[in-house]
Amino acid sequence: MYNKILVTLDTTPSDRAIIEHIKALAKIMHSRVALLHVADGWAARMYGPDAVSPEVNEDRAYLEKIRAEFEAEGIPVEAALAYGDPANEIIKWVQQEGCDLVAMSTHGHRFVKDLFLGTTAPKVQHRISVPVLLLRAK
Repeated sequence: MYNKILVTLDTTPSDRAIIEHIKALAKIMHSRVALLHVADGWAARMYGPDAVSPEVNEDRAYLEKIRAEFEAEGIPVEAALAYGDPANEIIKWVQQEGCDLVAMSTHGHRFVKDLFLGTTAPKVQHRISVPVLLLRAK
């Protein structure tokens, strides 16, 4: 059913919920997993793949660590780092790479915080045609 699952990561503790959930799901479904983090700091937005900053280096190291976790459990996995606006880059990735499910952790903000912090998940789910699994982080 889910041959390829895209897991979006924001490099915060809320990622743990979706990581653990997808590890179990991928094993049951014999799925491949693609990990995606969108670097959205100043350097990433200005220079894209040419960005050089401590933040981008930390993002790469984080993706590698999570990729190794999936690999250690025998789950086929790839990792990608995108640059820019998270919602737009996730949508672009889905359109270009294709997947059967997008899995995201949500922070569980409420209306006022959403106005100021933005809401990546709703933007993504309304602009793609594949199912989106939203798991609220604890």
